[in-house]
Amino acid sequence: MTIKYFVPPAVTGLLLSALVGVAPLAAQQPPDLAADSSFIQEVSSLGLLQATLAKVAQEKASSSAVQEFARQMATDYSKTNKQLAEAAKQAAFPRPTLLRQHAQLVDRFRRMSRSSFEKAYMTQTVDNQTEAVRLFQQEAKVGRVASLKQLASDILPAVQQQLKVATETAGSVGADVTVSSSEASREYGS
Repeated sequence: MTIKYFVPPAVTGLLLSALVGVAPLAAQQPPDLAADSSFIQEVSSLGLLQATLAKVAQEKASSSAVQEFARQMATDYSKTNKQLAEAAKQAAFPRPTLLRQHAQLVDRFRRMSRSSFEKAYMTQTVDNQTEAVRLFQQEAKVGRVASLKQLASDILPAVQQQLKVATETAGSVGADVTVSSSEASREYGS
């Protein structure tokens, strides 16, 4: 004799979720939105990195050009970071945080001596801006969340301008960014 048990669908769902576990946020989202989630996490972390490094540069830089550049970056990224945080919230993505590799860079720059800071900061900033341009361009072209795609299109010209100024400022303090800046100009039309 076979005994059959009736288990309501809600209970079955709870049991299955307990067995399988909770999947990470990106895995829970539809595949077409995972790229948008990744975009907002990466550019938000880059923005937080740029703002934090700019504050460190205002304290450690000896060149007035680098100090002025850092002040402008702190101002620009304060605005951009607010826009990105709001966009993440509206799209129901996680709150922006500093990714581990970016937190490690901040720690490294905070420990750096004044004498080696400027060139390293400007080189890192050009690299960060080059990556930001790439990410914003990609989202503007292929983003699935309309509000993020529009935001990327709106912010892209400012990020490209920041890359141009970063490259010029880096050159003024003798930082070797010729490879990064020429690649950025060729690839991103800066």
